[in-house]
Order: sequence, then structure tokens, then C-alpha cells
Amino acid sequence: MYVPSHFAEQDSQTLQQYIRDYGFGLLIVADEQGIEANHLPFHINTDASGSLGLLQCHLARSNPVWQRLERGARVLVVFQGPDAYVSPAWYPTKAESGRVVPTWNYLAVHAQGRPRVVQDVDWLRSHLHQLTDRHETGRAQPWSVDDAPQDYTERLMQGIVGVEIRIETLTGKLKASQNQPGRNKAGVKAALAGGDDTKGHAMSKFIR
Repeated sequence: MYVPSHFAEQDSQTLQQYIRDYGFGLLIVADEQGIEANHLPFHINTDASGSLGLLQCHLARSNPVWQRLERGARVLVVFQGPDAYVSPAWYPTKAESGRVVPTWNYLAVHAQGRPRVVQDVDWLRSHLHQLTDRHETGRAQPWSVDDAPQDYTERLMQGIVGVEIRIETLTGKLKASQNQPGRNKAGVKAALAGGDDTKGHAMSKFIR
């Protein structure tokens, strides 16, 4: 990913939080069989050891990509946050020089590493609990994996395999009008916050 210095986010804890916030990612594998992308929910585990973290997900056993992962190919996982079109009309400097063009603001995080395929039942059960609990937190009546009959969940787990990726490189890009003068940033922020696009509202919060 091309990342100009003024759009680079290099703080690993911030990038890990973005992954938590926007955890539906794109798992990309490239090997001699070609390039394949799978859209999956991810859970990130972090610790205090200084590592960039572990990405965990699961695939349908019928999805042959996990067999390609077993051969140890490196993978790329892409996470994308809010994005929004930026109109030149929102820049106060437009009236002065006219030297403005449209652009697009967005948030993206790329994680690279080597995957490990996991078929251990205890690992899968823990992973499903972590993934579900993360997204059920805050609900009036949060659902738990334990709410379903055990024989039912055990049978379903036979149809999946886990994937764990130790992150080796973590690259973040936040394009939020940082390259614009303050009044142009203020104009973009106000326009996105005041519009009727939910993605624009979310993007406006990143403009400072």
C-alpha cells in the first residue's frame, strides 16, 4: 500500500484498535495456485510482549483455501474503516484560487504474516467465544455460544477450521485531509458531519 508520510499511522496500539473496530477483513493468499481473497470476521489478540498481535479467524472446512494455508504461504489481511468522497466545494480556498480537485478520505490497515491452520476443538471453541462476545457486548440481551445446545455447536465446529496469523508487519493509512490547511480541513469536517451519509459522519470524526 502506498502511504505518503502525512497519511501514515505508525502507532501499533492505534492500528490494533482499528482492527478491533473494523474487524471484518479480507484474507488474501497468493501462491502458485493464484490469488484468492476471502471476506471474514477477525479477532485480534494482543499481549505486552511487544508483538504486533495474533489475528484469528475461521474458514468453512469445505473452503479449499485452508489447505493452501497449511503449506505456509504468507498472507495479507486488509481491514478498511470509513471512507468518504471529498468535494472541492468544501474548501474555502476554492473561492480564492480554484486550484482544488476532488479526493477520497479513508482508513485502511494491512497486516502481513504466516498463517497457522488450527483444528483443535478447544481452540475453536475459545475463538468462537471471543469473536462472539466481542460483538455481543453492549446488547440488552447478549447472545453467548453457550446459549445453543452443546451437541449442536460441537457438530457445527466440525465444519470449520481455525486460522491464526502472527502479525509480522502492520501498515496503517489514515487519509483524513491532513495535507490541507486548517480551514479546508474544517470545511471538509463540517460538510461530512452535516451530510446524510453515515460513512461521511464516521469519517468526519477522524479529521482533526
